[in-house]
Amino acid sequence: MERIFQPALSRRRFLQASAASGATAVVVGGQTLRETQAQAAPAAKPETKITKNICHQCPARCGIDVYTTNGKVHAIYGNTDHPIANGKLCPKGPLGTYILYDPDRFKGPMKRTNPKKGRGEDPKFVPITWDEALQTVADRLNTLRDKGESHRFALIYGRGWGASCAGLQGDFGALYGSPNVAIGHSSMCSDGSIKSKQATDGNGSYNAHDFRNTNYLLMFGCGFLEAFRPYNYLMQMWGHMRSKSPKTRVTAVDVHMNTTLAASDRALLIKPGTDGALALAIAHVILTEGLWEKSFVGDFADGVNRFKAGQAVDPASFNEKWVRGLIEWWNIELKDRTPKWAEGVTTIFERDILATAREFGSTRPAMAIFERGVHAHSNGIYNGMAVHSLNALVGSLYAKGGMMYQMGPSYGPMPVKAGDFMDDYARNGAWKSQPRIDLKGHEDGYLMANNMLQEVGPNTLAGKPYKLDTIMFYLSNPVWTAPNGQVWEKALEELFVIDTSPFPGETAMMADLILPDHTFLERLQDAPTYPFEGWPLAQLRVPAIKPLYDTKYYGDTLIEIGKRIKGPMGEYYNALKDSENVIRHLAKGFESDPGDNGVNSFESWVEKGVWYKKRYPWQQRNGEFYEWDGKAYAREMTPEQVKAQLLKTPSGKFEFRSGWLESKADWIAAKTGRDKANLMFPHWEEPKHPGGGDMYMVTPKVALHAEGRGGNIPQAISLLQPVLGGRDQVYIEINPQTAQRKGIADGDRVRIKSSVGEIEGHVRLYEGVRPDTLVFPMEHGHWAQGRWAQGRGPGHCGEITVNQSDRITGQCNYYSTKVSIEKA
Repeated sequence: MERIFQPALSRRRFLQASAASGATAVVVGGQTLRETQAQAAPAAKPETKITKNICHQCPARCGIDVYTTNGKVHAIYGNTDHPIANGKLCPKGPLGTYILYDPDRFKGPMKRTNPKKGRGEDPKFVPITWDEALQTVADRLNTLRDKGESHRFALIYGRGWGASCAGLQGDFGALYGSPNVAIGHSSMCSDGSIKSKQATDGNGSYNAHDFRNTNYLLMFGCGFLEAFRPYNYLMQMWGHMRSKSPKTRVTAVDVHMNTTLAASDRALLIKPGTDGALALAIAHVILTEGLWEKSFVGDFADGVNRFKAGQAVDPASFNEKWVRGLIEWWNIELKDRTPKWAEGVTTIFERDILATAREFGSTRPAMAIFERGVHAHSNGIYNGMAVHSLNALVGSLYAKGGMMYQMGPSYGPMPVKAGDFMDDYARNGAWKSQPRIDLKGHEDGYLMANNMLQEVGPNTLAGKPYKLDTIMFYLSNPVWTAPNGQVWEKALEELFVIDTSPFPGETAMMADLILPDHTFLERLQDAPTYPFEGWPLAQLRVPAIKPLYDTKYYGDTLIEIGKRIKGPMGEYYNALKDSENVIRHLAKGFESDPGDNGVNSFESWVEKGVWYKKRYPWQQRNGEFYEWDGKAYAREMTPEQVKAQLLKTPSGKFEFRSGWLESKADWIAAKTGRDKANLMFPHWEEPKHPGGGDMYMVTPKVALHAEGRGGNIPQAISLLQPVLGGRDQVYIEINPQTAQRKGIADGDRVRIKSSVGEIEGHVRLYEGVRPDTLVFPMEHGHWAQGRWAQGRGPGHCGEITVNQSDRITGQCNYYSTKVSIEKA
């Protein structure tokens, strides 16, 4: 702690100073300080106001009450009227004041004067006016458009929040004419999860969950009590689930003993990348022991269970209900995936696999949930499909205590339609024939991916399919977050770089132009909820104070650039006016659809901070789907309605045989070498582990991650790694047996190597980590980002992470690199 919080004044020096002040009166302007204080007028009563806002420390989007007294923010609490926060916050929430008052923030727009770029190079930024900054960007974009090279402009973004920021980017790209506006970070987040759901139930999205009513939770690599979303709400639900009657039973699967596993009923330490094998074995037991939910899945015509290990089943003997391809899946894959087989793959004991499968299969309602630990591997889509298939087998889709998908808010239309302002170039320009720089959707790239952000830097550097000219970033720092980020450093040396971050991150240090955003306590910004409980919810950030510095909200920065683009595009953005006008028009939708809390206008949205409609419209019960009729789930849905609104697959059912993958089978087989006969089923596939080492490396997030800003908040640093005692650094977890074999002692400085680089850091011996795995949180290792973040150990894990992705989903394989470790 002392290494982080160095006192400016020691206790002994303070007492000495106090004693001296007691003996001598301090003279100020000819009067003693005591005389001055005696004559001073009574201080005015401080004025405190409470502003509704949304926390920015993670994707949860908790509503917060921001307390401001005499123009200074001094406290942040959970909004008691917000359905996610419920008056509570996680440890990150109150740290928002440190974001606002961060001394390293950019104070206004700046331009680079040092042409050299790279680590250790001072950008020599000089202040400029906003008009000069915005016109500089517009001039570059106008020039590229005039030359027919508008595709050489890319806009990269990370955590988009709503229609008034990231929501503006699509129209900007369409009007300007670039397939690279905008490229999101989802492939470096959790696209593997999204695509696994799309392949099986037809919804390319994250699940929402009814944790309040579930009785069994089977978790694969999701860090429920560390970094799953929405984190604050999940901690509330954990307390409810574990104290209600019947208590929710929990089995957690991961590669090390973390908070989630320690708090669960059963903790399973699994070999990295083998979660799919475990899920297949659980499915095998559910079927062989007759534990599947027959009202949803269907049953054998004569009621006799024919699922026997190693034996095929006649498809005609089974009547499927809301699933497709179960018997084919059994015959081609599941019949041989016994717990004994899975023990050899996962290293989890057969008895524990059996116990888990029997508990999960016999408990209703139950859910199987997963996150990046499952799908951040080369076999990620099949791992994810296997886990999600367990939800179909126990009938948890759209059921009470099960899972569903998030609805959007009843927003009003934009002030003007972008389609009315498209010129011939926007409609038919040469840019239309250009592929995206990340090769998303390209036959030589990632045909079924949403984004491929991790490929942008390497592709432009290699000129594949072309070189970019100008690149702009919003809430994204790929120099630090991308695997093998050293390649991004080289790529950005060649480009004109625009960064909108309020903070001096690694990407900002490579920038030619800084257009700093407000921090979240200074913004007016809409934000529909991330997946929560399914029913629609939209929050509003209301500025707690006026901007401290000469910064500008990103949505307005984009609008102001748009106004300076020649032709109809400029006319569109002038008609759009500004982000507040956008938000006011969004709020008009609430006039005809008021929230349950009475929000029916922009003004009431500002007052309450949130709009929501708490009833989810659909529910599946005993294998039938119902719609809410105003009083109960009593209006039975037709198969056509289920297909259109809930199970959006080609068959209108949960597909163990994925029609979506089947439609691209030729491409998948040709480009990935997979067997065309089984690639549409959840199946076991050995993951590919690049890097050349003998140890798996996993870099999970922790509770104090704080959207990447935790690295420059002293309080977050001091609490970052509670299990291993990290204070001024992150410790690398290593099993004592492994350490002894390699001659490494507790606290030693070590060197970790892969085929793309090496870093150094310190280790802690921890029996809770697998002997074949190294674990250390992805938070430190910055060479920029601020005075507390810069140079804090260990080195950054991204510098030894190989840039490998799942060719189907585009998911970055963060957890697949194998490394070597030695004493430094």
